[in-house]
Amino acid sequence: MIDGYDRDINYLRISVTDRCNLRCSYCMPKEGLSVLGHEDILRYEEILRIVKVTVGLGITKVRITGGEPLVRRGLVDFIAKLASIPGLADISLTTNGVLIEPFAVPLFEAGVKRINISLDSLNAAKYAEITRGGDLATVLRGIEAVYRTGFDPIKINVVAIKGVNDDEVLDFALLSKNRPFKIRFIELMPMGQAGLTYEGGYLSNDVVFERINNAYQLEPVGDTKAGTAGPARMYKIAGGLGEIGFISPISHHFCSRCNRLRLTANGFLRACLLLDEEISLKGALHGGCSDEELKRMIGEVIAGKPQRHGISHNDRHIKKCAKEMSSLGG
Repeated sequence: MIDGYDRDINYLRISVTDRCNLRCSYCMPKEGLSVLGHEDILRYEEILRIVKVTVGLGITKVRITGGEPLVRRGLVDFIAKLASIPGLADISLTTNGVLIEPFAVPLFEAGVKRINISLDSLNAAKYAEITRGGDLATVLRGIEAVYRTGFDPIKINVVAIKGVNDDEVLDFALLSKNRPFKIRFIELMPMGQAGLTYEGGYLSNDVVFERINNAYQLEPVGDTKAGTAGPARMYKIAGGLGEIGFISPISHHFCSRCNRLRLTANGFLRACLLLDEEISLKGALHGGCSDEELKRMIGEVIAGKPQRHGISHNDRHIKKCAKEMSSLGG
């Protein structure tokens, strides 16, 4: 599936739920969000049908996200069915790590080999404050569990926020020294709840890179502008077993190589995380559409994929995205 800007669209991110067992301060209000009802989200059978159609169009990679995907019942069996779809070469999962320890082996056996774990502090008290009650020790045990199980790569995603966790940048970087972890620093994006405090919390990855590079002299890994790392520019500490990545959607647009579509838990397909345009596949499915009609709708989304999202921190009146990250799957 080649879009209007010669990008090969081969990657589908699927949010299976908007529910989450954490209440991260930059992600949602303290009281949480009004979650979708069971009848509002796509059934697993509907997701499988959509994936089969998209694979027929050229999708080869799928990432399962949420909210927190592990809170949805039946996820492991669903992933096993995903893994049986001919032509689907890669299934990965993003989680906050709270529930991952008992799921590590079942997920691996079902077909997930790559995993991303979101972790924004290595200080137990600060982690509990950021997540509004999360237990850091549980997440760290989960990371050990996926490491023992054999997941590769294991990516640890850190949203760097000014005045919140930017004092831990070097601590996170050191996690890549003795373990083959990929530590990835992600810029805060102006979405939903985060958009309300975005101006005060935004920290450019240029600043994060400079701090780490001054301490450890980072070495580039391969082509830091593109490649298998996706949107991340990858580096490593000399002699380190892992890598350090910088995902900079605001300060350094990577739209020119974006290969993604996103399917929300309630069945909307969108071509760009930072733009609100989307189309309802759920409505079409419930209307009895054929696979050919699904293909046509997916084709329309790809045809409408913008050249770039147009958001820059230098803009005087920066556009905020209406939906919360938890409802989009990131």
